[in-house]
Amino acid sequence: MNLQGLPQVSVPLPWQAQAWAHLQEQISRQQLPHALLFAGPAGVGKERLALALARYLLCYQPVAGHNCGECRACRYSQSGSHGDFRWLQPEGSSKVIRIEQVREAVAFVYRTAGFGARKVVVLTPAERMSNSAANALLKGLEEPSEDTHLILVAQRLQGMPATVRSRCQLVKLPLPPGDQCIPWLQQVTGDEASATELLELAGGVPLQAEQLYNDGGAEPLREQRKLLGDLARGKVNVPLVAARLGQQDLAQTLRDIALFLHVYLCRQEQAGLRRARPLFQLLDRMQALQVAIAAGSNPNPQLALESVLISFADGFGVMRSGANMRSSSQEIAS
Repeated sequence: MNLQGLPQVSVPLPWQAQAWAHLQEQISRQQLPHALLFAGPAGVGKERLALALARYLLCYQPVAGHNCGECRACRYSQSGSHGDFRWLQPEGSSKVIRIEQVREAVAFVYRTAGFGARKVVVLTPAERMSNSAANALLKGLEEPSEDTHLILVAQRLQGMPATVRSRCQLVKLPLPPGDQCIPWLQQVTGDEASATELLELAGGVPLQAEQLYNDGGAEPLREQRKLLGDLARGKVNVPLVAARLGQQDLAQTLRDIALFLHVYLCRQEQAGLRRARPLFQLLDRMQALQVAIAAGSNPNPQLALESVLISFADGFGVMRSGANMRSSSQEIAS
């Protein structure tokens, strides 16, 4: 996340109201834990909630449950230059949070606050810490400094050591229902129909829908869905699809294929699901591949993609052999 040029006030997203109210209550009672773990799927706004909380905690005089946007602390945090605030994430081309970053953050935790009463460290994504970095963080978790708050953000809890998880209060942030996302997304797109279509294209993930709108990625995604739908129905072959999809980042392509499969499988009836075992196995395999890539693995993109697409085509071939195969893949592609 780019912490420079932030808005004056950072607020939680509409579907985070309940979690935010609970955090506010803990703050008002002076019972906010020194370590929090925001966990949930990608695209639900975990980092935005962490930023809103961090700026609230640093603000001199919060207003209406948010940072005021006017005090010196808010001006510094808006420009990314607040001396009592650290945001840790993989740097440069690195895919992991390195031990040196965590050691510096732990040293920062034990320094005296320079601007106000609190210091805040946000670490995201927490599952990207190396083992040595996670071990280094334990000191800050086990021997917390007074008025210092650590906010960890994670998409995959299973990717974090139990020693780290157990020392944080877990705040679960699930995928929100569409009726909470569409009014917010409508403010971005300008009309409800576009918001609804984008949210469907994004598989119900609100921040991915927002990114599709901002990046103009809706049309390429529609074309990709059609291509995958044609492969599912046996109208095109694997080499053609691999050549088309191989032009983009492998990790992103795997996410897009997984989203196609999730939507398709959600539309299947029980009879269809019994035949869909190869597709569920493919989802598991792709998840393992995504985890490996996130951890720094560098597989051959073309070979990895072709292998996934062969399994994709084979899985749908099993589905086509069943008498009750539905036209869900065509619906997804349309």
